[in-house]
Amino acid sequence: MLRTLSRSAKVLPQISFGAARQFHTSKSSHAKVTVVGAAGGIGQSLSLLLKYNPLVTDLSLFDIAPVTPGVAQDIAHINTGGTCTGYAGNEAMGEALKGADLVIIPAGVPRKPGMTRDDLFNINGSIVEGIAKSCSQNCPGAFLLVISNPVNSTVPIFAETLKNLGTYQKSKLFGVTALDVCRANTFVAENQGWEVENVSVNVIGGHAGITIIPLLSQIENASFSSEDIEALSKRVAFGGDEVVQAKAGGGSATLSMAHAGAVFANQVLRAANGEQGIVECAYVESTLVDAPYFASPVKLGRDGVQEILPLPKLSDFEQGLLDDMLPQLQGEIQKGTDFVLNKE
Repeated sequence: MLRTLSRSAKVLPQISFGAARQFHTSKSSHAKVTVVGAAGGIGQSLSLLLKYNPLVTDLSLFDIAPVTPGVAQDIAHINTGGTCTGYAGNEAMGEALKGADLVIIPAGVPRKPGMTRDDLFNINGSIVEGIAKSCSQNCPGAFLLVISNPVNSTVPIFAETLKNLGTYQKSKLFGVTALDVCRANTFVAENQGWEVENVSVNVIGGHAGITIIPLLSQIENASFSSEDIEALSKRVAFGGDEVVQAKAGGGSATLSMAHAGAVFANQVLRAANGEQGIVECAYVESTLVDAPYFASPVKLGRDGVQEILPLPKLSDFEQGLLDDMLPQLQGEIQKGTDFVLNKE
């Protein structure tokens, strides 16, 4: 799907994202990437980071905000390869999405102090449904990366909308849970006194509170007390609350989410470009547990999810977390599914 170009793609030397998660590729390609929600707190930073990615040669920014073309013009002045074009207003969404190879979606309202992810549902559900319809019409073969919260519910909304339109490809729809992995890596490195670039923690479940489970038992050479395990697991699961509270009403996790989204998009594009052995955690349609969508390590390929890897043997503590959270995850998935089905 990605069109090969003759020019060589190189990582910009001044931009480093750490270890194997850097923006790099063994051969160049041409991809159109559209950011839906590009003028928001996540969207602007995410778009900036994508402009550094040599795999992205056509960056398309969409938002309802009138400032969006200006955001694109600002980013277009950066001296890296590729174009950047902005589109504002609902009537322009189709043009922004037309022919996209990958769409990444941070659109919607952010979480504010005292607001649960569930509170976001009624506002963001309709936004995501409309985006899914436009993607179905304008880029039915694109990889679709959903950041809009609550992800546990918005991914099912996206899937059911595409199913109704006959364009659903389960291997190409992702809920982006990469931020949970970033946090787990950071917190574990702090706890163990390790270099964070050398830490890789798998995080399973969903993308909200207790549904987020870092697999600390699978980290080689780590030494955790039972208190460490409990505290780290809770901190990873509720890391977003730290940011919401620290910003004192000024927003939620935007910069770290932009980083995580850009890194995950890069991995999807690298795999689509033919690179082998790329494994990332993501929230996808799955049969690993008794929930139709689940976050876990997946092997990426040219068409998205190539293989959902089996879960390792969980510790008793992790199994307890999984058992306890499944009813909540199932309920949030059902809520998203019903949001679409009840309109039929």
